[in-house]
Amino acid sequence: MPQRVWTSAGVIPRRRPPRLRLGTSKPCCGRALDKTASARDTRLIAEEDSTSWTLTGTLLIACNCAYGCPCNFNAPPTHGHCEGGWTWHIDEGRFGELELDGLNLSLYADWPGAIHEGGGVAVAFVDQLGDDAQRNALTTLLRGEAGGPWEIFAGTYALSDPEPVAYELELAEHRTRLRAGDAVELEFEPMRNPVTGKEVHPGIVLPEGLVCRGMQLAASKVFRVRDGIAYDHSGNYTGFTTFEYSNA
Repeated sequence: MPQRVWTSAGVIPRRRPPRLRLGTSKPCCGRALDKTASARDTRLIAEEDSTSWTLTGTLLIACNCAYGCPCNFNAPPTHGHCEGGWTWHIDEGRFGELELDGLNLSLYADWPGAIHEGGGVAVAFVDQLGDDAQRNALTTLLRGEAGGPWEIFAGTYALSDPEPVAYELELAEHRTRLRAGDAVELEFEPMRNPVTGKEVHPGIVLPEGLVCRGMQLAASKVFRVRDGIAYDHSGNYTGFTTFEYSNA
């Protein structure tokens, strides 16, 4: 299926990486994640009684860590603390009877240590193109009230009320670009071999991943957050992949 460029003006076909199906995963060690996740085997496919929902689309990841991010491999963050987060672009989605196709949602946080140690502060954003009901559905997901990966991390940060913002998103693999209002600016570029200067395009596989099962890696040409929390981690780790979540 072709990848897409999404803006308020419409959608333009582009190539996309292979889709990954998400199933179950085991929780990371640590007290904060244990409070929210390890009372049962952590699942990206939630098993609680709630509104039925399903989402598929593209996930963008960025943080202050070195390429690949050691947190993906159960190691401490590069600089001892984590500042970063995720944006999800929904290709196809339903929350109960609501359609969520084409909408976006984001969450970015500042943790004083490793994510699983908790104590973080987070901000979240929902697509202003959604109507009130759609925004409420996205807010429910971001708060971790309906399962999915958001429930796993909900105990690790204090989350501000999600804000509606205008999204500009060009999904172009290693040259993806994102703006979420004036709050988030993210631009990918390929990683480069430090000796030859040539582009490299590595990927990782995460069989027990909490948010995805693997991703393609890139570098952040630009990565800034400036709303509620503020940082600039341009030149560090980014990744992209497809996602498929459901509580069915």
